[in-house]
Amino acid sequence: MLAGELYLADDPELAADALRAAVLSERFNATSPTDPAGRRAALTELLGSVGEDVEVRPPLRVDYGRHITIGPRTFVNFGAVFLDVGAIVIGADVQIGPNVQLLTPTHPIDPEQRRAKWEAAQPVTLGDNVWLGGGVIVCPGVTIGENTVVGAGSVVTRDLPADVVAVGNPARVIRSVP
Repeated sequence: MLAGELYLADDPELAADALRAAVLSERFNATSPTDPAGRRAALTELLGSVGEDVEVRPPLRVDYGRHITIGPRTFVNFGAVFLDVGAIVIGADVQIGPNVQLLTPTHPIDPEQRRAKWEAAQPVTLGDNVWLGGGVIVCPGVTIGENTVVGAGSVVTRDLPADVVAVGNPARVIRSVP
C-alpha cells in the first residue's frame, strides 16, 4: 500500500486500521475548544507525527491517520480530508485553509480490477511554508515546493515548484513569490 503497489481495499487488517482511525477521529472531532490538551492528545494518538504548536481544527477526516506527518507551527482549518492510504508529509509553518483535501488513493483504470476492489496510493508532500487556500484538492503523487501558495478552489494534479503562486483546475503557476 505505502509502496504504491496494488492492494485489496477490503483486507481485514486494513479494515481494523481504518476502524481504529474512525474511533480516534471521532474522539478528536468531539474535543472541546476549551480543552486544547485533550485535543492535542487525541490528535497525537491519531496521526503518525505532530510537531510543536500545530493547530488542527475539527472536523478532520482520515483513512488511517498513522501515515500523516505534520511539521511544527502548521495550521489546518476546519473540514480537512486527508486520505492517507499513502504517506502524507506536511512541512513546517504550513497554512491549510478550510475544506482542503489531500488525496493519496488511486484506482486502476481497468474496470475488472476496480470491481475486484484493487487500489493503490501515491504520497502527497507539502514543503515548508506552503499555503493552501480554502477548498484546494491535492491529487495523489503530488509534491508542492516550499513557500508555494495555491489559490482557493484549485486542483493540484502535478508537482509545483518552490516559491510560486498557482491557481486553477488544473492548478497552473501564474507567478513567482517575491
